[in-house]
Amino acid sequence: MDVSVLLEPTIDLPRLAEVLDGLGHEGRVHATRTWSKKRQAAIYEACKGQSIDYDFLVPPSMGTLVEVIHDLHNTLPLFSNSQKRFCRLPKGDTEPREEFEIAGYNHASTNGLTGPGYFVVRPGDGEHEGELAIDYTKLPKSKPANWPEIRDNTGGIGALVYGGMIDYMRKVSTHVSIGRATKGKPMDAWFTLVRKDVA
Repeated sequence: MDVSVLLEPTIDLPRLAEVLDGLGHEGRVHATRTWSKKRQAAIYEACKGQSIDYDFLVPPSMGTLVEVIHDLHNTLPLFSNSQKRFCRLPKGDTEPREEFEIAGYNHASTNGLTGPGYFVVRPGDGEHEGELAIDYTKLPKSKPANWPEIRDNTGGIGALVYGGMIDYMRKVSTHVSIGRATKGKPMDAWFTLVRKDVA
């Protein structure tokens, strides 16, 4: 479905969310992959104040270390479609004891060059209060068995891509979120995520 009529000349965010909620997963993925950089930037600004929490990324029904896939579309000229994969981490008295609740990595065709780009998720602060921060400067201690080896983001080509990066996420609809990358300051780079429901 073409949702562009909901985006011009101004963004009708409630109606956009309603339409996205009414589509299936593939429809949501198709819709977000038609959004240009200019459109993603505008949607990101329109979503300021749209609170988002951990349960949006990993539904509370999911156990620890169970993968939840979000299909990604970014505004880069190449390799614009990939996935972020999230899981809920062990906590309490389990070992290894985690300081963060949610972690994930980037599942992409470029992983052989860049590495998996592991991250943890934490609440945004300051001007990003109410948002979620995907923080590549910190690593989880554990992961699902089928995920790649945890590697830091400080060496090789991976450091150029992920080093020092924090993405700030805002909610668009029940399944769709939008983020902007920062490295000390906001970058000219946005992306959408579409959560795949788990049967």
